[in-house]
Amino acid sequence: MTKVLDVQDLSVIFDLRDSEVRAVNDLNFSLEAGETLAVVGESGSGKSQAFLSIMGLLARNGRTTGRAMMGDVNLVGMEKSRLDQLRGKDIAMIFQDPMTSLNPSLRVKTQLSEVLVKHRGFNTREAENTAIEMLERVGIPEPAKRANAYPHALSGGMRQRVMIAMALLCQPKILIADEPTTALDVTVQAQMLDLFKTLTEDFGTSLVLITHDLGVVAGVADRMMVMYGGRAVEKGKVDDLFYDPRHPYTLGLLHSTPHIAHRAARLDPIQGLPPSLEHLPKGCSFNPRCAFCFDRCLEERPPLAPIGEGREKACFYEGPLQTRKVA
Repeated sequence: MTKVLDVQDLSVIFDLRDSEVRAVNDLNFSLEAGETLAVVGESGSGKSQAFLSIMGLLARNGRTTGRAMMGDVNLVGMEKSRLDQLRGKDIAMIFQDPMTSLNPSLRVKTQLSEVLVKHRGFNTREAENTAIEMLERVGIPEPAKRANAYPHALSGGMRQRVMIAMALLCQPKILIADEPTTALDVTVQAQMLDLFKTLTEDFGTSLVLITHDLGVVAGVADRMMVMYGGRAVEKGKVDDLFYDPRHPYTLGLLHSTPHIAHRAARLDPIQGLPPSLEHLPKGCSFNPRCAFCFDRCLEERPPLAPIGEGREKACFYEGPLQTRKVA
């Protein structure tokens, strides 16, 4: 398989008045052509900041170290003018709330067509016709009518489809979707996930799906990276992590996810709260919430290490996880 993105030792640091906060620490992962990588974890785990840094969209007080190689091009530290040429054309991002991503004062067709005018050299008429075709492709009824509307006239699901259409217009190599289903009801969520799966297969686009909800991962993603406290704590194929998690945090996320086959069962949420990135615990960041914690976990931070073909975990505990209830 061909790597379309290879991230090495990526760290994201925010400079505060009297200190600095490391939102992401030494992150390493790759994305293969045509695959879907799910990046999961609670809010504050560093998921979004890692990919905002790759896109060059950090807040002003943020800085990035490491490398994010797209082919032979390093996206980290790239000049804004050159990055602008790649964003939308080779790498695109869909944000959680389309209402804040779309310009409320411009018609949908105007916002879609400007992508084609800028990156593919279309004239206005060609761009608008292609935009309407893409709206139809993503399942928007009466696409010509919707293209002429303003964002506020569309439902939340339609606005999200507009964002997906915009991201796919230039057929990018990489599509990053940041919590794309959070603001949608369950039925529309399922439609969105089916749409992602179909479109990425049709266009051969590699998809990064950022989410805190493991329920949206099954059936869509090929591989999964679990993040906690700004670090990757487990990586592997989705089926492996779902049916045989090796990190207590992954197990906790699974126990916190409703399952249609066990509707009567009570959820078993992870106790406590995610750590403050300004004051991470000594040793393993998960140790205050972990039922499998022992003395070594309080003193040493476990490295992310291979535990089999295509699998890695950052945990010292070697015993079975499924037989011990997480408190």
